[in-house]
Amino acid sequence: MREKTIKKLIRLVEESDIDQLEVTSWGRTVRITRRMSGRNGKSDQPAVIQNVAPVPMPPAAVVSAPAVAAVETKPADAEKNYVEIKSPMVGTLYASPAPDAPPYVKLGQKISVGQVVCIVEAMKLMNEIESEVAGTVTKILVENAQPVEFGQVLFLIDPQG
Repeated sequence: MREKTIKKLIRLVEESDIDQLEVTSWGRTVRITRRMSGRNGKSDQPAVIQNVAPVPMPPAAVVSAPAVAAVETKPADAEKNYVEIKSPMVGTLYASPAPDAPPYVKLGQKISVGQVVCIVEAMKLMNEIESEVAGTVTKILVENAQPVEFGQVLFLIDPQG
C-alpha cells in the first residue's frame, strides 16, 4: 500500500469517531488504531500496524512502509501490574488432565514458576502450559474445552499476591 494512501487512512481515523480501521489490498493489510491515552481514553495520534501476508509479488510492486507502532489492548485489570499467561499456540484448552480430574489451577490459587496451569491440544498433541511467573491467579479468561488462539491471554497472575 502506498504511503499516500496510508496517510489518507490516518487522516480518516483522526477526523472520525472510529477507534480502528483495517484495510486489505493486494495481499497487504494495514490496521490503524487510535492510541488510548489521556482522561477520556482518546488521543489525536493513531498508530499504524501493517501486516504483510506471504503473497508473492514482483519486486517492482513492493512499496516500503513507514514505521509502524503496535498498540496493545489489555483488559482493564492488566493496569494493576498483572502478568498475562498467553497461549503459545492455536488449539483447544483443557483446564484439567482428565475430564473427571480437578483443574490445574483455581481462582485465587498461588502458583509457582514452572507449574502446569492448563493443557492446549494442538493436532492431537497435548501441550502442558507452564507458568513463567509465581503469584496468585486473579482471573481465568477461558473455559474448559474452549478453542484458543496464538497469543490469547488465558490467565492473569498477580506476582505480588
